[in-house]
Amino acid sequence: MRILIATDAWHPQINGVVRTLAMTAAAAKPLGADIHFLTPQSFRTVALPGYPGLRVALPAPGRIAALIAEVDPDSIHIATEGPIGLLVRRYCRKHGRPFTTSFHTRFPDYVSARAPIPVSWIWAALGRFHGASRAVMAATPALAGELRQRGFRNVVLWPRGVDVGLFHPRATDLGLPRPIFLSVGRVAVEKNLDAFLGLDLPGTKVVVGDGPARAALERTYPDAVFLGARTGEQLAKTYAAADVFVFPSRTDTFGLVLLEALASGVPVAAFPVSGPRDVIGDAAVAALDDDLRSACLAALKIAPAACLEFAASLTWEKSARAFVTNIIEACAAEARSANTHIAGPRFIA
Repeated sequence: MRILIATDAWHPQINGVVRTLAMTAAAAKPLGADIHFLTPQSFRTVALPGYPGLRVALPAPGRIAALIAEVDPDSIHIATEGPIGLLVRRYCRKHGRPFTTSFHTRFPDYVSARAPIPVSWIWAALGRFHGASRAVMAATPALAGELRQRGFRNVVLWPRGVDVGLFHPRATDLGLPRPIFLSVGRVAVEKNLDAFLGLDLPGTKVVVGDGPARAALERTYPDAVFLGARTGEQLAKTYAAADVFVFPSRTDTFGLVLLEALASGVPVAAFPVSGPRDVIGDAAVAALDDDLRSACLAALKIAPAACLEFAASLTWEKSARAFVTNIIEACAAEARSANTHIAGPRFIA
């Protein structure tokens, strides 16, 4: 089965969407799915205003059509609601091609943090975008429930995974006073890093990542250590050097960084909001508290072994299987609605 994923988020961006798509494609191959990508690499890009590190594609309809024809996919999945996603959606609607979508980010919350646009307007636009989708894939049950309450149809689950071969405990020393409280992610206003960096904590507060808010935060919190963006082994070693992973975001739908920290044997401190609650559930691997300082100190008492056991059950193979199954079921639903018979794609159960 040949699947084309259209995405506005792609390398060299470092974020959960890019990592999810790349890991899903690799894990889907043994399942009989050949995943191709339609990304900003095929188009001219411009820097996003106020966010120079993030570039946005300027796709043309003709080029979009040519790239889709080149892949000749059995199924099209639209991963993002940006310029590429919009034009691929328009192509599918024009040519009567069914498609699936995924809901990765709470854009209404992010946009409202930067611009005076009513959140209801943004949700209405997202509802229209996903309205024709055969399956809207959400990472967690809580997000799926919220989307259904907001009128989204055909909502299904697509859970996330973690690479335990890369993220695991190891002897690492950052040469900083302990305990080390670590945060990893985009350094931007929506990540609510002030709530972490402003805490009175023992040891050292460390931030990994880059973004438009970094310079201002470095000036405001000179006692914190900003290491910039890290990937691969360098990132994995940084996780392993930490004592507590702090996740101050109140808007993330699913923080892959939570799973990466837990796979490294590092407990989590966060606010008791839907993102971390959905990832962690009732597992004793995190301290969730409206008082983030109390959560950070409580997390120091959590056993690393519990974190490792929890993360071991969340694999990218399971995530990829859910994604491919959603695609297959969407194709079957389309066939039934059209009252036609098509051969099912090859899939290893």
